[in-house]
Amino acid sequence: MAETFPVPRTCPFAPPPEYEHMREQAPLVRGTHRDGEVWLVTRHAEAKQVLAGSGISTNPASPGHPNAITSGTRSPEEIAALEAFSIGHFIDLDPPEHGRFRRLLIPEFTVRRMRELRPGIQRLVDQLIDDMLAKGPEAELVEAFGLALPSLVICQLLGVPYADREFFQSRTRTMIDPTADSQTRWGAMSELRSFLDGLVTGAEAAPEDDLLGRLIGSGQLTHDELVGVIFLLLVAGHETTANMLPLSVLTLLRHPGQLAALRENPGKWPMAVDELLRYHSVVDWVAFDRVATEDQEIGGQQVRKGEGIFVLGASANRDERAFERPDEFDVERGARHHVAFGYGVHQCLGQNLARAELEIALRTLFERIPDLRVTVSDEDLSAKYDGAIFGLKAMPVAW
Repeated sequence: MAETFPVPRTCPFAPPPEYEHMREQAPLVRGTHRDGEVWLVTRHAEAKQVLAGSGISTNPASPGHPNAITSGTRSPEEIAALEAFSIGHFIDLDPPEHGRFRRLLIPEFTVRRMRELRPGIQRLVDQLIDDMLAKGPEAELVEAFGLALPSLVICQLLGVPYADREFFQSRTRTMIDPTADSQTRWGAMSELRSFLDGLVTGAEAAPEDDLLGRLIGSGQLTHDELVGVIFLLLVAGHETTANMLPLSVLTLLRHPGQLAALRENPGKWPMAVDELLRYHSVVDWVAFDRVATEDQEIGGQQVRKGEGIFVLGASANRDERAFERPDEFDVERGARHHVAFGYGVHQCLGQNLARAELEIALRTLFERIPDLRVTVSDEDLSAKYDGAIFGLKAMPVAW
């Protein structure tokens, strides 16, 4: 019997409980999704095989893709609009076209480049904590810290005026809100893209020495491709870290012994960040939609050309074949081989930036506010249980 998909979460600290049953069944199980059946990849080894494998496409234009542009009851006009809108969204392109964009962007996200950005991230973190302390002794951490820091960082990186942060935050939230109707989501997407179109036009007229200016200077991207790339980086670079930060704070507060060990040995923060990324896997299946472009065997299962596939990242990251005691949070684990950022040629380009933001933000927050506490029970926390990207809606704290 096919599993209904997607499956909502029910706990801030765990993926959907159905995932464990699916994982026990087989590395691939059948799921019912919107327009038909798809394969759900439940285990770590097979997840990496699909994410890095040949004969697999991430492009929604590929026949059978579970999120195909042509799926559903869209009119020819709607399909044409979506195709135009997706220009520059290189995450949805297959090699070799995907590589054309990625090669231009890799120098902007290297470990060396992140080292250069760290002092600026530190200043932003300190500024936000200064503001919280000045207004204290209470705060709403999602708004004051979780949403604010990635907004500041990505605005700085892309040259987006920080005064416009509320605009793009609200449009991004609407775009991924599962309760919003398609017309509302499409309106938010269109408004955000129009805003970025103006931003790129201004930068083309007077390019600066920043990420957008360097992309313009390369001469390798059209105007529409530039708009699409900036749209993708803005949304991906903001929403994921914004959800991870409050969840990470909550998890560490619920494991005081491990938090104390990190305070005693700050050199372990990078390892702790990777464990948090594995443990929460907030993106789960959102960026891991694929389609087979040839017949092949995956995990002992015959997958036919044109069959849709979802890799369940949160299930793969709780696979006991890859991680001992996978449901336990352990900052000593050394979970660098998780798939929270994907795997293979489509592995998240901004993973070094996300790690740097999380590490600096968490370390500094607990250093400067050592008596931080959540003022409500876990049961009373409002979470995005049916959201495409998981996180908390609000998290009241005090010190």
